Amino acid sequence: MRRFPWRDSQYCLDGSPAPAPLEFEVERIARFDEVDALAIVWHGHYASYFEDARVALGEHFGIGYSTLKRELTPAPIKQLYVNYHLPLEFGERCRILVRLHWCEAARMNMSYQIINNRSEKVASGFTVQMFAQPGGGYLIEQPAFYAEFCQRWKQGQLTNGFTR
Repeated sequence: MRRFPWRDSQYCLDGSPAPAPLEFEVERIARFDEVDALAIVWHGHYASYFEDARVALGEHFGIGYSTLKRELTPAPIKQLYVNYHLPLEFGERCRILVRLHWCEAARMNMSYQIINNRSEKVASGFTVQMFAQPGGGYLIEQPAFYAEFCQRWKQGQLTNGFTR
């Protein structure tokens, strides 16, 4: 069974090795309004945990929602998958690790891991975001700002970010 619906590219279209995934990590605490009657985080909130990490990664690398808005290029979520491993309890600290995987198509493939304060995997998953036109319809090629970002990534000019 494959981990993601896409295959990590080993090579770029020009034949050079594909760069390693970019990573970012954030911390958060399971809040009272996120838990159910059993004091565990309700399953529907894990998507927002993924979003916290995705937003932080985007802002860190200059491809966040403010850039998408400025460039008039929406990037809606096309796919979301969550695999639940262990419950996360009220007040528990966790780390959310997000990886942006190399792709030369007009999309962003990200994978996630949520790790509790005992270093156990709580949840994992992925999202696929497609670049779109402002009035609707998906783009066929990467928008210019994202192609430039990918060029910097390929040249090793980007550094991962962790909040530890």
